[in-house]
Amino acid sequence: MQEKLEFVYGTQTGRAIAEELALLIEKYGYLKERQPLLPPSQRLTERDVILITYGDQVRVNGTSPLQTLHRWLETNLQGLINTIHLLPFYPYTSDDGFSVVDYRQVDPLLGSWSDLRALHTDFKLMFDAVINHISASSAWFQGFLQGKTPYDDYFIVSNPAVNLAQVTRPRTLPLLTRFQTEAGEKYLWTTFSSDQLDLNYKNPAVLLNIIELLLFYVSQGADLIRLDAIGYLWKEIGTTCLHLPQTHALIQVMRDVLDQCAPNVLLITETNVPHRDNISYFGNGSNEAQMVYQFPLVPLVLNALHSGSANHLQRWAVGLENLSSTTTFFNFLASHDGIGVVPARGILSEAEINALVERTLSHGGQVSYKNNPDGSQSPYELNITYFDALSNPNDSTEDDVTKIDRFMVSQAIMLALRGVPGIYFHSLLGSHNWLEGVARTGRARTINREKLTLNELEERLTDPTGHTVRLFQRYTSLIRQRIAQPAFHPNAAQFVVQLPGQESLFTLVRTPTSGRGHVLAIHNVSSQAQTFRVSLTAIGFIGHLPLTDLLSGDQYGQGATETLTFQVEPYQVLWLRSGTLLG
Repeated sequence: MQEKLEFVYGTQTGRAIAEELALLIEKYGYLKERQPLLPPSQRLTERDVILITYGDQVRVNGTSPLQTLHRWLETNLQGLINTIHLLPFYPYTSDDGFSVVDYRQVDPLLGSWSDLRALHTDFKLMFDAVINHISASSAWFQGFLQGKTPYDDYFIVSNPAVNLAQVTRPRTLPLLTRFQTEAGEKYLWTTFSSDQLDLNYKNPAVLLNIIELLLFYVSQGADLIRLDAIGYLWKEIGTTCLHLPQTHALIQVMRDVLDQCAPNVLLITETNVPHRDNISYFGNGSNEAQMVYQFPLVPLVLNALHSGSANHLQRWAVGLENLSSTTTFFNFLASHDGIGVVPARGILSEAEINALVERTLSHGGQVSYKNNPDGSQSPYELNITYFDALSNPNDSTEDDVTKIDRFMVSQAIMLALRGVPGIYFHSLLGSHNWLEGVARTGRARTINREKLTLNELEERLTDPTGHTVRLFQRYTSLIRQRIAQPAFHPNAAQFVVQLPGQESLFTLVRTPTSGRGHVLAIHNVSSQAQTFRVSLTAIGFIGHLPLTDLLSGDQYGQGATETLTFQVEPYQVLWLRSGTLLG
């Protein structure tokens, strides 16, 4: 750890920071005694399914939203979802929580720390560490404006005359924002908005403060910590200021501290970037994040279902490899943000990306852009619910059953892939674009951030003929089967079956570590029936017939010897298990 700190800060300062961290580790050493140490293979299993939600996603008068959410989760998802990713639940001023005013407080409009501790008795929790930036209304930044110690060096002051064209921009907003301080006018670094001031990690006090914050989160029940926008952490003029070696070194220091104080706690990095850069946050497989977001999956599945061809998705999936038994992917298809298209660059052509953009606009969505170094702009993310991204909500010629089938095959692909699945709350409901919300806030991302009253939600889920209840039942059935199969362990072997002439079928073989109970997962991404034909020897299923579909109970392959052949219906999902089914 000291070596990494010396690399970032120099020998003398690095040594001093290491001594301070040693004291922190001693202070929080009690955290290690809270839970028995789990071997790496048991820290994540096939039973891990993460729900992504706002703390006030479900509301009822007279009860704190966190308590209401807890009760709804207990009633509807306990035993299916075991981990809750609570999007930032701290006091904030903008960006629906990502401009944090006070890192150590629960927004009183949501509830309290005691509400979170109660939720933790039934579910594991993922906390957001929004540590690249903080709100302009925070005590830290207000202290900076007033020239107060220690905050006078907590933020990044820059000369607007300096050429910053190389800096990677995720927005079309200015990189620098002018503020009036006690010492006069200054321009400060604001990667995401003028209300989100980037922290200055060149000041060791910032790093120490943030690492103690991570330990505080563990003390309050965090089992996983999501490092938001972490790729932008370190700034160096003359570079892209993204994925710099200093950023990786500091994440590794955070991992070192957690490994000593709370080794069961996992770090997950959120970097909406191309695949090669994204997986760099695994480090060497044992020294950085245990999980990284699988960002390319989102636009690639969308492309597959739009085109009826899984070719791009298949070629990309063939190249997926975990670096070690202690790392894995966080697979997701929707979140509080939009659908990032940057991770698809280099996989999809510009024409195919533009087709996603045009489809989004025709389906009632919006598109957010980013500034490029040459002064041009390009699409950054598609703002639309995933359900409406797949099916045009204004198309009355297509029935809802077909739209649900199309949506469910997308979710089944995500659930079947090696890694841990993350399901956004609105995906469980098949929510449509919230256009009223966009009109109200003027922000494109509001389109998939609708909050619901408990009555609204229960009405949708108790209408037997409604869209929501049908989709919710299908989704929970998929989850139920996934968590029962050791073949879906995050690190169980994965083999992508590439079959000539079957480009509409995305097919995987998942093999549990025991070697028994293979699952052959077949997903038809097209609106046409497809013939599945494969050599049993090629996929290692000789002697395991017949195969039983986990979802329907139907059997396949009776009497087959070497070749397995059958028809896969439009948008059908088949999860075929070999051997005797448990239970």
